[in-house]
Amino acid sequence: MEKRIVCGAVLLLGGVFCQARGGERTSVDLTVYNQNLSLVREERTFALERGISEVIVPDIPSTIDGTSVHFRSMTDPAGVRVLEQNYQYDLVHPARLLERYLGKEVDFVRTDPVTHREDTVRARLLSTGYTDQRGYGNVPAYAMTGGLIAEVGGKIEIAPEGRLVLPALPDGLVLKPRLQWLVESDRPGEHASEVSYLAGGLSWNADYIVLLDRADARFDLTAWVTLVNNSGTAFRNAGLKLVAGDVNIVQNAIAGMMKARSDAALNEAAAAPQFRQTSLFEYKLYTLSRRTDLAEGETKQIELTSGRNIPVHKTFVYDGQGESWRSWLNNPSYRNQGSLGQESNPKVGTFLTFRNAESGGLGMPLPKGKVRVYKRDDDGREQFIGEDEIDHTPKDEDVRLYLGNAFDMTGERSQKDFRSFAGGRVVEETIQVRVRNHGASAADVQVAEHPWRWAGWDIVDSSHEWTKIDQSTLRFPLHIAAGGEGTVTYTIRYSW
Repeated sequence: MEKRIVCGAVLLLGGVFCQARGGERTSVDLTVYNQNLSLVREERTFALERGISEVIVPDIPSTIDGTSVHFRSMTDPAGVRVLEQNYQYDLVHPARLLERYLGKEVDFVRTDPVTHREDTVRARLLSTGYTDQRGYGNVPAYAMTGGLIAEVGGKIEIAPEGRLVLPALPDGLVLKPRLQWLVESDRPGEHASEVSYLAGGLSWNADYIVLLDRADARFDLTAWVTLVNNSGTAFRNAGLKLVAGDVNIVQNAIAGMMKARSDAALNEAAAAPQFRQTSLFEYKLYTLSRRTDLAEGETKQIELTSGRNIPVHKTFVYDGQGESWRSWLNNPSYRNQGSLGQESNPKVGTFLTFRNAESGGLGMPLPKGKVRVYKRDDDGREQFIGEDEIDHTPKDEDVRLYLGNAFDMTGERSQKDFRSFAGGRVVEETIQVRVRNHGASAADVQVAEHPWRWAGWDIVDSSHEWTKIDQSTLRFPLHIAAGGEGTVTYTIRYSW
């Protein structure tokens, strides 16, 4: 593409002011974080004169953080520097156009309903009918709050009849976001340059598809990278790297961030890994082995990894207290009120647990994302059976998925006894938990209980062995036969 330089006779900072044309991308590499943030590194060629030139950098994302831009001439790193930078994002919009013509004369083209003849009426614009609603990051956003107001023939008209025609595009408005630089160069000619910046609106997340076998003992997994480009520009033939981890970002640094999700498609075909996983500081870096295109407004999915025949354990959890106990935890106002803490949530949760280990067919650090689980029915057709979201999971760690509540299982929790001693400084409470299994096969159920009245407690009697998970969580294991029932009874003593 031809590069043109237009020079004027204006002296600026002791040099001739020139305007450099061109600056199109010749190469681009993207590093995308799963926090709706991306680092864009581009190579562009600029034709510069000796002295000071104005450089226009087109095709910039509308979500760019203008304070993060870094420029370097690869042709002459020491001889070229940016003196001034402007990020021009005042894009053409009906509200912006009308604002520039407030108080000025405009034309309304009106059509006679009988003759269908068009006539032009001259008017003075008084109000645009839009309200500026700039929000997060000072991103331009407008709302229509009413019709135009114009003075026509000495009278005020609200929402004047006719088609509004403006004489010209006002100065300052641009069709696409761009950077404008003043660049000082010691060496004239073409400069291969590197430009980097941070931008929002380009994001990724992981989506996992799990196909569970008939016995609920093993599954196949396919992990997809879902990329969403709402940055305001397209990236062609781009190198792609993905960063997974909780990178600290100062809030409000990136303007115009948008987020979108898309469901992953189920794909059983095993393929060679497309991403190479390495470490970056305290995070994980996934590098695509080929280049790819990202169109503006596009959602693209690329397979991240897959595993086959992975062992999994299905278990049931009955938490009869639900979540309300957390609001009473260690509150002295409630600790000796026997009528509280008697909830009986009937639902029994269904969970799948597996280890992210190489021996089980995985062993790759799993980025945070949504896991959708499918299973074949008696006709051999895949059916959706639940979903959950996992956090960033290193290798050799367990993954636990909550899929929903078991239809054929129900629970019941009741307070059987409550006593207070030592002037109310000691309380004993007896709890009974019953779980019924109406299914056709035996089931292992973990009964979860939560000592909530006070931090000082002891289990003084129990029908089953129990495990202290943490200060406010106990687990009692139950094995319940098909069509059977299991009961846990325990007495807990609080003292303060």
